[in-house]
Amino acid sequence: MFPRLLAAISLTFALLFTSCATQQGMAGLENADSVSKSTVPVYLLTVTLKNNSVAAYQPKLVAVKLEKHTGPESSKIILIEADQLSKNESLSPAIGNSYLLRMAIAPGDYTILGLTCIGQSMFTCGDFFTPLKMHLAPAAPGVYYLGHIDATVRERKEGEFRASGNLLPTQEQRIIGAFGGTFDVEISDQWETDSAKFQTKFPALNGARIQKDILPPFSRAQVQQWWENTGFQQTF
Repeated sequence: MFPRLLAAISLTFALLFTSCATQQGMAGLENADSVSKSTVPVYLLTVTLKNNSVAAYQPKLVAVKLEKHTGPESSKIILIEADQLSKNESLSPAIGNSYLLRMAIAPGDYTILGLTCIGQSMFTCGDFFTPLKMHLAPAAPGVYYLGHIDATVRERKEGEFRASGNLLPTQEQRIIGAFGGTFDVEISDQWETDSAKFQTKFPALNGARIQKDILPPFSRAQVQQWWENTGFQQTF
């Protein structure tokens, strides 16, 4: 109960510092009819998170942070929260924590800013932020597979972006390795194995037409520039 309370508090503080953010849950995918008649794009994505810097604090996904571009100089933030159905959390440093994500979002032009995560123990709960900064082009209604994200915290070298999303580090971020660490990120097409995972857990996807729209390779240089310019803090 206490770790869940810490997680809830952590998410609350994350939202406080994300002005005008809209929260929404994962796509339900209750039945085949709801999938085939969806009026918005549904994006499937798998994620594996690890912490090789401080093994006792394996990152747990809280939400995917999107920026929807609503005009030439305007945007809004959407947080799509991970649910129990999405989680396969081993807490093992060797295996990490994995997630099956389903994002149903209104058609539009988006940037996937990153993944909001926590590292927690009985009495410590700190924030990680996995920066992605990846464009998600407008798409017609349908089901799209974006690929697999492997994101691993390692010890940070001087000058590299930090594995935390706050400008001012907290003691908790130091303990869990977010302040002293950075994320290595790899994008891959793992549909050969991911398809079975999704279809087993979400039978409504069996027989559905699923199109591939694999995310571009992670650009460390682009993310590094984002960090140096803004510290990952978006202006909304």
